[in-house]
Amino acid sequence: MERQLPKNVRQIGNVSDNPKIYVEDYVDTYLNQLREKAREQPVGVILTGELLKLEDENAVFVSGAVQMKEVKTNGNDIEITDEIMKEAKEEAARFFPECRIVGWGIIEDGSPMSRNREIKRIQEKEFAEEWNLFLWKNAREQEEVFYAYKFGEIMQMGGHYIYYEKNPEMQNYMINTRRENGVTPSEVVEDRAAKDFRSAVREKMEYKEQHQSSKFAYITSALLVLIVLVIGITTVNNFDKMKSVQTSLENLSKSMENGQTEEDTKTTTAAEAKEGAKEVSGTVKKSEEAKVSKEEESQLIDKDYYVVQKGETLAGISKKLYGDTSHVKAICKMNGLSDGNLIYIGQKLLLP
Repeated sequence: MERQLPKNVRQIGNVSDNPKIYVEDYVDTYLNQLREKAREQPVGVILTGELLKLEDENAVFVSGAVQMKEVKTNGNDIEITDEIMKEAKEEAARFFPECRIVGWGIIEDGSPMSRNREIKRIQEKEFAEEWNLFLWKNAREQEEVFYAYKFGEIMQMGGHYIYYEKNPEMQNYMINTRRENGVTPSEVVEDRAAKDFRSAVREKMEYKEQHQSSKFAYITSALLVLIVLVIGITTVNNFDKMKSVQTSLENLSKSMENGQTEEDTKTTTAAEAKEGAKEVSGTVKKSEEAKVSKEEESQLIDKDYYVVQKGETLAGISKKLYGDTSHVKAICKMNGLSDGNLIYIGQKLLLP
């Protein structure tokens, strides 16, 4: 099976060993979430993904992780019943049907050195295929070690890569199990698309701030953005009025490009554009009101999350779902939002 190297990766430790280990970012985040729970009792996980030949080297891609229901330790012994192991493997197959099992792991407050015999026993019984992994993760410190099963032994790997790709299967598993696994709102991973969107918006805003030559240029740019947004969502509803707005925008752009600074030109053109936008906005409001009932019926299909609709704000979502705006901060915290104004159409918001 051919697969390209991930374009966006972060290296952890020395990655010269064979096989190369690639852990998807959502999986890494989920495993870190389990560390707090593992401080009270060890947590076992099954890792899913792919075993591949990548540029003449063996590579293990870990794109999913499923928690075992119960793992007990007694001294140096690790107790995982056949029933618990079977249930975890079935859950892995259900949530990650396109993947195979590529290893397992233990998150605990302790040391892997004292459990060598037990780790090898479980590895050979349940995960004995060549290159399958074992992960040990410290419940209290940012410490983790990957091992690979090769040549009949469990060998420690020097490091691994974190890679970033769309991973809806892992995100879906996290949403479905977050309450069961004791994940607090502040620990829930921020939606990656939202993170990229917010980052792009911040970069554009910083660029504009650095290159504004005058107060009028800044205000005019903001007005242009507002008008373009209104035009973008109303194209099919009001072509004639939009054509008038477009003419105004063209006049305004020509004025800015030619360096014209006459006050009457700036005032008249901006006023025309603003008036056109106001008319289009009125049309938008009427057309949107006719769709509200149908949209409301389709938005709350899943109680665990809410899909952001066109024109919505967090305050409006909070009032719609809870009757007031007091839940805005809780929604921000649940989704790792530092700026509640930067949400986008189609974004899934986890609900508190």
